[in-house]
Amino acid sequence: MADQEDKTITTHEEDPVEESKEPSGYQVESESGQRLQDVDFATVEVGAEDMLEAMAKQANMEVFQIRRHRLRPEVVNLLPEKLARRFNAMVVEAGDEHLKIAVSDPFNLDVHDTLGFRFPGKKIEWVLSKEDDIRLSIERYYKGDNQMVEDMLNEISEDQEFGSAKGKKTYSDMLQEDIQIDDEGPIIRLVDLVFEEAVRMRASDIHFEPFETKFIIRFRVDGVLHEIQSPSKKLQGPILSRLKLMAGMDLSEKRVPQDGRIQKVILGRHFDFRVSALPALHGESIVTRLLEQSGVLLGLEQIGFLEDNVEKFKQMIRRPHGIILMTGPTGSGKTTTLYSALNVINNVDTKIVTVENPVEYQIEGINQVQVNDDIGLSFSLALRSILRQAPNVILVGEIRDLETGEIAISAAMTGHLVFSTLHTNDAPGANTRLVEMGIKPFLVASAIQAIIAQRLVRTICKECKQPYEADPMVIKDMGFDPDEYANHTFYRGKGCETCNYTGYKGRTAIHEILENSDEIRDLVMNNASTDEIRKVARKQGMRTLREDGWKKVLRGHTTMVEVARITAGDD
Repeated sequence: MADQEDKTITTHEEDPVEESKEPSGYQVESESGQRLQDVDFATVEVGAEDMLEAMAKQANMEVFQIRRHRLRPEVVNLLPEKLARRFNAMVVEAGDEHLKIAVSDPFNLDVHDTLGFRFPGKKIEWVLSKEDDIRLSIERYYKGDNQMVEDMLNEISEDQEFGSAKGKKTYSDMLQEDIQIDDEGPIIRLVDLVFEEAVRMRASDIHFEPFETKFIIRFRVDGVLHEIQSPSKKLQGPILSRLKLMAGMDLSEKRVPQDGRIQKVILGRHFDFRVSALPALHGESIVTRLLEQSGVLLGLEQIGFLEDNVEKFKQMIRRPHGIILMTGPTGSGKTTTLYSALNVINNVDTKIVTVENPVEYQIEGINQVQVNDDIGLSFSLALRSILRQAPNVILVGEIRDLETGEIAISAAMTGHLVFSTLHTNDAPGANTRLVEMGIKPFLVASAIQAIIAQRLVRTICKECKQPYEADPMVIKDMGFDPDEYANHTFYRGKGCETCNYTGYKGRTAIHEILENSDEIRDLVMNNASTDEIRKVARKQGMRTLREDGWKKVLRGHTTMVEVARITAGDD
């Protein structure tokens, strides 16, 4: 019957309620005698959310916030687009023997009968969603991102195939014209669509990667790369050219690395994209890093500091002088943590100046300087000039060379509190790294007050979080006693639409905090190894990254597998 349906289909611009006004056993009336779904909400003093809850209760359904879920295309497509539009309904979940279908009119028996007949043998769970939300979801999933990509690719292919016959310019001319002039051109729209999808998926990076026979686009979400539907290899050149043009790079130069920057408003939010182009075997590999200009400043607890570490860190950042270092690999949230620290001490009687490349978050009340190597404004030059500004607190984006390190230490020795970052694997290794950089050991020992190593671990998705019985061998491999935690309840994510079936959504930080005690300062001055410094720090109470991660496992924030992955090699 579903295949023989009437050609007159109700579109998303028409009122689907018109088809459902026949009386039904599910009819619910208001005090005025109207069915609830026919009441004009604007004329009554009750919210739409309350009406939705009331309708769901009367129909014995659950409310399903469809726009908060990321649906799987193969599940959505179980219901043909025509039927989805006709009944304003969508399949939102599917199993071997059951389906979950969202509808906006719970009292339309025609929906139940038609869709029940279409899915014989399936147990259908009906859930209620807002009418407009279902319509928007239909537009997104049936004529959504993938279809838009296909439409763009078809448009380009048609121009390429029929351009000569129609008297148009060549394919190359058309694409070049799109890039330079036509803001509505298919390549431009395609690149914009990639940016929008990256923002929706909370991606931190977008990777455009050319290979011999294909061109791949991948998003890094919560630290893990995910491949998305990618355009054909023939669009590699135009897409990369568009990106380079937006980033202010030299289009003709493809033999040397280039860096650039894109400023763009996406979904109403202002973003900076740091763009890096690297010549590879089959074309330029371009990576863009997403930085939101109005990035939200998080509290120390929200970042992931446990209660004892919060108090310890707050004491450190209120010291009058010295250097506090954040260490960790690229993308481990070092700068975010330092911004949060600055926000704690940012007040009218404290002058704070930062030197960064680039300025990631703009903070009111703080003087922020952006490094520009093209005009000679380096970290070291900016730092020298900042010292003449008589600041109380200085943030140096990164100590990357001997000159910057010596100026930062000099500032710390002359009464300034200095925050900075350094690339080392753990906290004890920062002291020896600075000495290896060429800074004299006695200067390192005197200036460094504390070192915080940080990593990011994925957090368990709250929508599909469930308890499980942990394998004692896994606990033992983590370095802990299985007997001690035999009765402890551990958690992990089952995987759902919300987390894209990964079991994780979002990230939190784990920390290793080392304070330079007198004993550790003596070790640094005597050129002690990282292992020797670590042993003393552990005796003095330093909690390692793995131990800090384990505490978050016990609290149900993350999993043993995730902590083991991030802290591999941590003793």
